[in-house]
Amino acid sequence: MDLSESTVRDRARAYAETEPLYDVERQHVETVPKTFAGDEYGRRDAQWIVRWYFRRYLGEYPDRERREREDAFRDNDFGDVIDALDAAVDALGAGDPDGDAPADEDPDGDARADECRDKDAPADGERDIDAALSALTALDGVDVAVASAFCQFLAPSRFVAIDRRTWAVLAAAGELDGDYPDSPAAADYRRFDDACRAVMNRTGVDAWTLYRALWRSFEEVSGGGP
Repeated sequence: MDLSESTVRDRARAYAETEPLYDVERQHVETVPKTFAGDEYGRRDAQWIVRWYFRRYLGEYPDRERREREDAFRDNDFGDVIDALDAAVDALGAGDPDGDAPADEDPDGDARADECRDKDAPADGERDIDAALSALTALDGVDVAVASAFCQFLAPSRFVAIDRRTWAVLAAAGELDGDYPDSPAAADYRRFDDACRAVMNRTGVDAWTLYRALWRSFEEVSGGGP
């Protein structure tokens, strides 16, 4: 498995051309950071991210587990959801529509994130991923994996959601050791995030581009499953 800059950009472009959820994902990538930094959002806005985490598998994720998790999240008091999201936004320094949104993509998918990101976006040392994960996982239906999906949409230029597919591709490329944990802990996400950052720094892409490349590359990794 090769995660060179050209491969990552090619796979991300292929994702945009073939994945049926791409258009709605891109819309949320562009709007969520600002939306959740404000106070004009509803329960369904938060529910969309939980649903996205499971439904992007297009029916391959076990339906019973998906429904249980979605129902559990829906039953949270909305005030608790707001408090958790506020804490995550603060911890990640999210909410700057320029600093947190990914680089615009040109028709060939070759826009460079390091040239387009807002220089005022929070530095990694100013982002407290542990605090964000802790706040989000206090909600019913949200484990570290689903919490990482919130992080991906709150700061899409910086974070990639953890799952069996993205992990498997990084492992196949030699960027990450070990099998995907049955129930990822915060420490597992930090290892995963370190691997993602290493690839991002080497290739000059942002996290949203890397996510698409990893997801698209999974078909080349043997031993599938959602």
